[in-house]
Amino acid sequence: MKTPRFEIADAIAAHTYHGGLTKEYAREIAAYLMDEGRVGELDSLLRDIQAIWQQHGHVEALAYTAHPLTPEVHAEITERVKQMVPNADEFVVTEVIDPEVVGGVKIRLANQQLDLSVESKLNKFKQLTAAGKE
Repeated sequence: MKTPRFEIADAIAAHTYHGGLTKEYAREIAAYLMDEGRVGELDSLLRDIQAIWQQHGHVEALAYTAHPLTPEVHAEITERVKQMVPNADEFVVTEVIDPEVVGGVKIRLANQQLDLSVESKLNKFKQLTAAGKE
């Protein structure tokens, strides 16, 4: 019988919450997912782990950007994340370089996303101008 993804996430979250993720443990997780034919569930599993951490006051946000963040922008993103999850105790913002993000930043938490990218702003502008023509 297939172990529910949430149970796997709960076990990984409990193991990594205080001690972090070691390379050896990451390899064990990867081997398990490959052996079970569940590699396609990795993104969902990671979101589940983030959600469990968030329930315990630890928020990890991924900041997708085309260029490295300056310390000032990193601090601004951290403040935004604190506003999004005000009851958390600990905040970690991890920068992810993504060349598809032309400008701005996309902030992803376990169950939330804030898209401050140039593409998002242009799409919003297009929607507003199209709505104004009708």
